[in-house]
Amino acid sequence: METEPNGGAALEAHLGYWLRRVSNHVSGTFARALQEKHTSVAEWVVLNQVHVNPQIRSAELADALGLTRGAVSKVLDKLEEKKWIARKTLQADKRGQQLLLTPQGRRAVPLLTKIADSNDAQFFDCLNAKERATLERTLRKLADFHQLRDIPIE
Repeated sequence: METEPNGGAALEAHLGYWLRRVSNHVSGTFARALQEKHTSVAEWVVLNQVHVNPQIRSAELADALGLTRGAVSKVLDKLEEKKWIARKTLQADKRGQQLLLTPQGRRAVPLLTKIADSNDAQFFDCLNAKERATLERTLRKLADFHQLRDIPIE
């Protein structure tokens, strides 16, 4: 590790510095691209999760995201205003809600997925297939080791 004359370590000597530097740019560029479509990262994550997990319950979604039910409810309200999702009250549990994509939501998913794919390409296409696989495997290993289960929404 590089040390400065005063005995401290240079920022560049820390893996966390490089991870944060790249992550900030990847996520910031993605957030700006979504904003052009009047969508937030949180809205994209929730919409994606409802798409991948058809008829997921709002409580299950909150658990998967590591958020409170109230926080998820606010994002769901915005998606409902856009007419991208609908909430269906469950017969067995009047407090439970099942989440469904509307036709407009189903049309929005591929458009937003294209933005996510383009953002990935912009930042990671400089890596060959082996480097990309190694990076993904390493990041997954770190997430597993530290039991990072929450889905980032920002």
